[in-house]
Amino acid sequence: MAGRTSNGRIVVMTTSVVAAMVALTFASVPLYRLFCQATGFGGTIQRADAAPGQVLDKTVSVRFDANTSEKLKWSFHPVASAVKVKLGEQTMAYYEAVNHSGETVTGSAVFNVSPPQAGAYFNKIQCFCFTEQTLKPGEKIEMPVTFFVDPDMLKDPDAAGVDEITLSYTFYPVDKPKAVTEARTAAPASVAN
Repeated sequence: MAGRTSNGRIVVMTTSVVAAMVALTFASVPLYRLFCQATGFGGTIQRADAAPGQVLDKTVSVRFDANTSEKLKWSFHPVASAVKVKLGEQTMAYYEAVNHSGETVTGSAVFNVSPPQAGAYFNKIQCFCFTEQTLKPGEKIEMPVTFFVDPDMLKDPDAAGVDEITLSYTFYPVDKPKAVTEARTAAPASVAN
């Protein structure tokens, strides 16, 4: 009888460990994303409400890169390939997207900055990447991104020598657009008579 009890405990413990590992696997991506957004780790860009107001004479070149998933039948590219900006200066750049498919498609852009040490100092005020983008068949749109490079970058010995930053986006298709999902969940339930 004691053998059955210990075997039962082993099964319960093993099942609990496997369940915990599965839960950690699903939680790791959102937790890692939050960590990167808070620290700028891995070139993750920061969000800001406004530029700091302090503009320095030091300039950096910001290069723009654009990619699309093979599953998304869009062309996507920056309108200008690069700009020179002063540290602290609010700047706006544009990307252009065209839907080449025969149906309305929603896409979502993921982004990063290289070199990675510049991520903590590259701040977006407004960006098309903050929301999903829906394009009708053949539709072409220009999408703005408003940003600044924080002057505090000069105080960081790892980032002070950076004179070129690359802002890169990749668009992926969205299976269930948020607006449709939210509208369905917000709809009142029908009342039976």
